Amino acid sequence: MSTPRVAHPDRLLPADPGVREIARRLLAEVENLPIISPHGHLDPAMFCHNEAFPDPTALLISPDHYVTRVLRSAGIDLGELGVGRTSCDPRAAWRIFCQHWPLFSGTASGYWLEQEFYHVFGIDPDRISEDTADDIYDELSHVIAQDDFRPRALATRFGLEVLATTDDPLDDLSYHRALAEDSQFHPRVLPTFRPDAYTKMYLPDFRDNVTRLIDSAGEGKTGYQGYLEALKNRRWFFKENGAVSADHGTHDANSTPLDDATAARIFEKGLKGEATRDEAAAFEANMTYRFAEMSQDDGLVMTLHPGVYRNHSTTAFHRFGPDTGHDIPFRMEYTNGLQPLLSQFGENPAFHLVLFTIDETVYSRELAPLAGYYPACYVGAPWWFIDEIDAMNRFRSAITGTTGFSRSSGFIDDTRAYCSIPARHNTSRRVEANYLSRLVAEHRLSEERAADIIVDLVDASPRRVFKL
Repeated sequence: MSTPRVAHPDRLLPADPGVREIARRLLAEVENLPIISPHGHLDPAMFCHNEAFPDPTALLISPDHYVTRVLRSAGIDLGELGVGRTSCDPRAAWRIFCQHWPLFSGTASGYWLEQEFYHVFGIDPDRISEDTADDIYDELSHVIAQDDFRPRALATRFGLEVLATTDDPLDDLSYHRALAEDSQFHPRVLPTFRPDAYTKMYLPDFRDNVTRLIDSAGEGKTGYQGYLEALKNRRWFFKENGAVSADHGTHDANSTPLDDATAARIFEKGLKGEATRDEAAAFEANMTYRFAEMSQDDGLVMTLHPGVYRNHSTTAFHRFGPDTGHDIPFRMEYTNGLQPLLSQFGENPAFHLVLFTIDETVYSRELAPLAGYYPACYVGAPWWFIDEIDAMNRFRSAITGTTGFSRSSGFIDDTRAYCSIPARHNTSRRVEANYLSRLVAEHRLSEERAADIIVDLVDASPRRVFKL
């Protein structure tokens, strides 16, 4: 019997037989290494409770905006898929997904889903159709009800060594502490400080969030100074509970600092809901600079995810809440925006700044030159809409001539979909083998050197960049 397409050992490797042989050998160096996931969005409580996943829809469709946005583009109401604040009939949602399965052909999410279905669940994705929807739903329901499919067992099966979550600054991190103290659970589940809700004045909950922050951690100080003190204190709390990084979903890359008097004035206007959009943007830029300043003291790695018009659909935002699949990228500029921050902190090799983008036109023009000079600066892995096979190859080609291989973050899965993690990391490893094998075949690298590089990219680089 021939090997199923989805399980072919040469998937994503070069078509040329000679180059493919090199890629096979390089892939063998890393295919079974443990998974280091330094940025993602899973809930740490799942590993403490260790409960069976409720149904295939809740596991594979509702939380995964890569999946739901494809279905939305075909006119499917997100409410029918259980997105955000809604609930749904899980079997009916599954039928919708299977009916529209052909839409995923050629997409990044389609490839990951195929890999999940076959390698995690034992289901051939070529079987998926409207006619088989109920049968496959029942098969998956049976699989996920088994004890060896609970979150902890899957962590072992997936080879998870490090998994970082993304957490509100006022989270008590009790689940992270419980996992760290659990001698029966070996992966490191690390919190990540994510202060966006406390820096964006245009968000409706800004005042309430900031008030709670200052009340809980401001040490009696008030106003802008109490705000800064509270943020510093919460960062140290996160670090004491295992955090290695702080993640910032800024609107753009502006890092122009404000003097304390101006920042305090805008801060007070923001609390009253009176700050203009320009003032809110100036305050956010100031805080990007201040967070870099804080990283000099506490050592947290600073990751920056700008260039996204978040919650683009007002209608969807009001119905389903934030982060439900309708974030849209826009053109980015980094060189001028980051100049104040990098001029002050970029020469410090102990400060790590990882720059992400979904505007791939800036890879060779801006990010690679920045990371190719500043010791503090690293280029983040392809993210969101360029987190797919062809774009990963373009990323490596765009930055390597300027930065070499040492100035990138290692693969970042950034996922809310637990079962996509092994598929996505395996995809990245195959893409790296593909790229390096071409350099070997062109006599630009020795195969021995390429083998060292791929191990560094997959394993040593994320440990080094994220101070693991």
